[in-house]
Amino acid sequence: MDLSKIVSISGKPGLYQIKSQAVGKIIMESLVDGKCIPAFAHDRMSSLEEISIFSTDEDRPLKEVFKMVHDKMGDNVDFDYKKASPDELREKFAEVMPDYDEDAVYPSDMKKVFQWYQMLNDKGLLDFTEEENKPEAEPEKAEVPTEKGE
Repeated sequence: MDLSKIVSISGKPGLYQIKSQAVGKIIMESLVDGKCIPAFAHDRMSSLEEISIFSTDEDRPLKEVFKMVHDKMGDNVDFDYKKASPDELREKFAEVMPDYDEDAVYPSDMKKVFQWYQMLNDKGLLDFTEEENKPEAEPEKAEVPTEKGE
């Protein structure tokens, strides 16, 4: 799953997919309504590939957290994260990621994780197939020279 072309733009709702680049701007397509907008160098953009969630051990990449949500809840988030109280969000997030840092991960962050997961999954942009299923290239066999003329 490649989240490098999916970005969050500070001050703008939803997520955006990078479509093309032009001089001084990037053309983005909103995953909410499909409209294309320009994003400029002064816009604060964060690629989902670079976002991680604080845990008590080591930070977890967002794609790993999405995998944990998928393993626990399947294709659809099993509660209404939009109307959930902060306590409900903490409880559900703890089910998904038990080792999250309770002091550093806020309910608003949890809500975004669930919202983004559902949005990306609905658009078919999350792929949880195991990479282990890819066939590995077999090493080439070296030929052993044989002696001739004996």
